Amino acid sequence: MPLPKSLARFNRTVTNRVTFPIARRMPGFGVVVHTGRRSGRAYRTPVNAFRAPHGYVIALTYGADSDWSKNVLAAGGCTLLTRGAAVPLTNARLVHTDRHPAIPAPVRALLRRLGVTDYVEFDTAG
Repeated sequence: MPLPKSLARFNRTVTNRVTFPIARRMPGFGVVVHTGRRSGRAYRTPVNAFRAPHGYVIALTYGADSDWSKNVLAAGGCTLLTRGAAVPLTNARLVHTDRHPAIPAPVRALLRRLGVTDYVEFDTAG
């Protein structure tokens, strides 16, 4: 079972604002820049992002119905700010698995313990 929605709301209003400056520079982290499906507004969401063979993978710790994941899936992609670079991501797809091979083993074990089974995979553009 993914993390509770109440924690997601707290993170959106408090934690994300604190972690944003470091998330776009630290390894294993990033900021997803995406556009709202209805509002058309630009959003920035800190995430744990992991390099995969053809792009990146992001664990959906709050479940597949999080706003940012719905936005990038509807748009087909986004931009990931990571390690000081802006990486355009395309071909967004939802993957359901107990353990994603692109995620390091210690993190994978923690995600499995939290019951996370949904991920968004992306290809890097170009």
